[in-house]
Amino acid sequence: MTTVPMPPPEMTVGRQGHYAGAISRLVAFAADVGASWGLYLFGTALLNFAVRLITGHSYTLTNHRVVAVVVLGGWEFIYFAYQWAVSGKTIGMAVFGIQVVTVQGGPITPRQAILRTLGLGLTLLTLGIGFLGIVYQRERRALDDLVAGTSVVYDWDAKAARLRWLARTESGHHGVSHQRSLIPSEPAETPVPAKGGAPPAPSPTSDEEHPAR
Repeated sequence: MTTVPMPPPEMTVGRQGHYAGAISRLVAFAADVGASWGLYLFGTALLNFAVRLITGHSYTLTNHRVVAVVVLGGWEFIYFAYQWAVSGKTIGMAVFGIQVVTVQGGPITPRQAILRTLGLGLTLLTLGIGFLGIVYQRERRALDDLVAGTSVVYDWDAKAARLRWLARTESGHHGVSHQRSLIPSEPAETPVPAKGGAPPAPSPTSDEEHPAR
């Protein structure tokens, strides 16, 4: 029986629950900006199509800059606040495995989601200065986190990663798969001895054992 060695501690201890770093948060935020902007463009195109279908005239928000800025700002607020209030993570955060939690590690409230969204807008107005806390603070909290009383942590499944590591290790040691079949093998048939203890007569197998008369 082959014993599979245990992986080193740095591979079994996941980063789930650890404070998320600057790169992970920056990439997730960039993904959210792209996703929200794409949905915004899709919504405006759908609105233009509906107006043209009903009135026969084209209507675009780009011709009304003030209205376009107000609608875009309202959409971005709904995009972030709603997702944080429901699940604590946006589309980009879910893709890159991070989540917003309270400073105690629990799920955030809708009020905290709204405050964090307002804090995000305030952080952007500081031209990025409000993000420096992610780099220099021990808990990696930006200005929006300080406003809402939240933190951002990794949400990776360390157990699944460990099982995948064990599967790769076992496959590398044996070179073949050791999965067992779900269909049980049929037991070999054992000839039943005849009465009196005599062995059963052999069955004819070929013409050589029984030549033609």
